Amino acid sequence: MSVIKPRTRGKRLVRHRTRLDQETNETLYAYAQFLGESPEYVLNQVIDTVLAKDKDFVTWRTEHPDSYVPRPAALRGAAQRRTGPERVMPAGSGPARSTSSATS
Repeated sequence: MSVIKPRTRGKRLVRHRTRLDQETNETLYAYAQFLGESPEYVLNQVIDTVLAKDKDFVTWRTEHPDSYVPRPAALRGAAQRRTGPERVMPAGSGPARSTSSATS
């Protein structure tokens, strides 16, 4: 018997990009195949199932119902802090590009 519940319809999905270690990624896709569901569905169910068991978090979340999703501007700032400022090259200092087009 699987731990993950059957799919329910009508949930609003949002895009979230993340990185997984290779073994976790393999396990995720294997479990999705085992269930006959998508990896996205499995991730959602794992998060719901595991966090529902954390009684301290459930209590805290009830007391703090606000959204903690960073705003897009905050995400851009965090990415820029990780990678540094975008470098702009002066005109003419980049790789040469061909301006002619091939004609037949």
